[in-house]
Amino acid sequence: LFGITCERVLSYFILLSSTQVMEEDKPCALISELWSEHTYLKELSDLLKQNFHTISYREFLQNPALHAPKIQAIFMWAPSSAAEPSLLRSLPSLKVIANGGVGVDHLDLPFIASLGVKVTNTPGVVSNATADIGMGLLLASARKIVQVAVDPKTNNLSSNLMGFEVTGSTLGIIGMGHIGYKIAQRGKGFEMKILYYNRSRSDEDERAVGATYCENMDDLLRRSDFVMLAVNLTPETTGLIGQRELSLMKPTATLVNVSRGLVVDQDALVKALQSGTIHAAALDVTHPEPLPRDHPLLGLPNVLITPHVGTDTYQTTRRMVEVVVENAQAALNGLPIPNEVKSQ
Repeated sequence: LFGITCERVLSYFILLSSTQVMEEDKPCALISELWSEHTYLKELSDLLKQNFHTISYREFLQNPALHAPKIQAIFMWAPSSAAEPSLLRSLPSLKVIANGGVGVDHLDLPFIASLGVKVTNTPGVVSNATADIGMGLLLASARKIVQVAVDPKTNNLSSNLMGFEVTGSTLGIIGMGHIGYKIAQRGKGFEMKILYYNRSRSDEDERAVGATYCENMDDLLRRSDFVMLAVNLTPETTGLIGQRELSLMKPTATLVNVSRGLVVDQDALVKALQSGTIHAAALDVTHPEPLPRDHPLLGLPNVLITPHVGTDTYQTTRRMVEVVVENAQAALNGLPIPNEVKSQ
């Protein structure tokens, strides 16, 4: 009996030793604050730990001298202090910053490239969920669903809660990329007339969703009942929609933004909404996020705001984590990176 017990104890220590060796063989990855603070991301962090030894940003700050030489990857979810230049300079072994999501406007790509570090994102993965939230915001704003549903005691519908018809209306999409195309598909399902403005024209996409290309954005703004913003944030798209652009829209039109808050001049938007220049706005993004609690947008009855939840579904978030891991592994192993973002 004693021999059997000793054998089991020995087997346990061999297994424990083997597990420790395997853990030490994994590359080290720094994970930004949201990974450790978001409940669902905590569950998904197990996907990271299967292939990486993860160190939280808070843990890193407790002993940077110990952890800095070992960090080979950073897993990032939205803007984070883990992208600060001073921190990046302190990581001599860093090879890749794997970003969850499409937008990388929170990263200094030229600086990161100068360090010899790769940047990746997760395009395509987020398209359906973001298109869903875009159409959800459009429908909720057009039919004033939130206002109507807020009081279950309401018996009579006030005339100021009358909505606008979505079916048969004109949807103008600015930015016909992965997300814009998915939005067009959904608009087609509502028998909407689809207009789009993009840097490049795609005859194939036009035929697939019955969309009409606008040679200039002004034409789209004048003709659309709903204007949907689905562009990446770049120097060219920052402030893309300002006072002049809003003045071109119909007074019955609604602006829907699922791209980035800085694409819209928010001061100009507030004035347009207050003056009746446009009818309403439905926003999944603002600047900053969240808005200060006294920001005028939050007090307007013709504004619907969600807190940047375009990709927040279980299916999309899980797939984003899987792609983040695939990108980082490729970068560390010197393989072609599926979704590398290169500095322009």
